[in-house]
Amino acid sequence: MHPVIKDITAHQVKNDLPPFKVGDGVRVHTKVREGDKERVQIFAGIVIARKGAGIHEAFTVRRISYGEGVERVFPVNSPNIEKIEIEKESENMKARLYYLRDRLGKAAVAVKVKRHDRSEVAAAAPAAK
Repeated sequence: MHPVIKDITAHQVKNDLPPFKVGDGVRVHTKVREGDKERVQIFAGIVIARKGAGIHEAFTVRRISYGEGVERVFPVNSPNIEKIEIEKESENMKARLYYLRDRLGKAAVAVKVKRHDRSEVAAAAPAAK
């Protein structure tokens, strides 16, 4: 990106978003305007792609709704995004998860879940006798 464009758009870039990556399960809270009313709608799913940089960055979230795959592309710096919650972290090996489009049922949402360190698990579990 050109330095002049970067300087002009610097005040529009959001810095308060959580660090999420491709494969994470997220809940995106978006503002929806219906007539003169405004409400927050939640779109939950798996992040299958992140593209762009700076003000132009966007991410794609996919979910299965009534047996049909639904994808939605969100601009990261959109004023219509109220917040992003991370439901589950993943441990994926690819930059894009487009292969999930061809899967059905539970396999369509099967992403390797990030494991905790053994020290954290040992500390949390009571000692077995």
